[in-house]
Amino acid sequence: MSNVYLVRTNQKINFARIHLDALTVAQSSTKWSKHNEIESYNESILFHLASGYASFLREVAERYSFDTSKVSRLADLESMFEESGQESPERSELSILEQSEVSWLHKMLAAYDACWKAMDNHSTVASDTVSISEIHVVQVNPNHAEDGDILAEYKLWLNEFRSLVERLRSDMQEW
Repeated sequence: MSNVYLVRTNQKINFARIHLDALTVAQSSTKWSKHNEIESYNESILFHLASGYASFLREVAERYSFDTSKVSRLADLESMFEESGQESPERSELSILEQSEVSWLHKMLAAYDACWKAMDNHSTVASDTVSISEIHVVQVNPNHAEDGDILAEYKLWLNEFRSLVERLRSDMQEW
């Protein structure tokens, strides 16, 4: 096994951490470009988290000797498990996290997907199923009143992702 996806997942986690640090600095900045920098870091953090998750899915696929080039979403990995008749605790946990509207993973993926939408909708209200960052990414010109909350949410997501990866990796090594 080459472990190329293990390295890639670690790299993406590290990139997200670096951009979180830069977002923290940008939020305390007084530069005229402060809000542009904040929005840029918001999206780059989401990109690295989502890319890290996609890489982790390929890491799981590699561990089970599946064709990693055919994995870009959890559904792809689930199909491979179905076809092979194998069970996987990783698949089960990731599926629960993706499907639960209140889970950090579901919210993170929804916020990342929102990066691809361009709307000017200032009437959206945060709830248990919609993250603050998703709302702000969808908006073209948010008022930045919740920047601190978004930063806290990103930190939580990074910590949860890192914890998930470490735990599932140790479980995979036991097999």
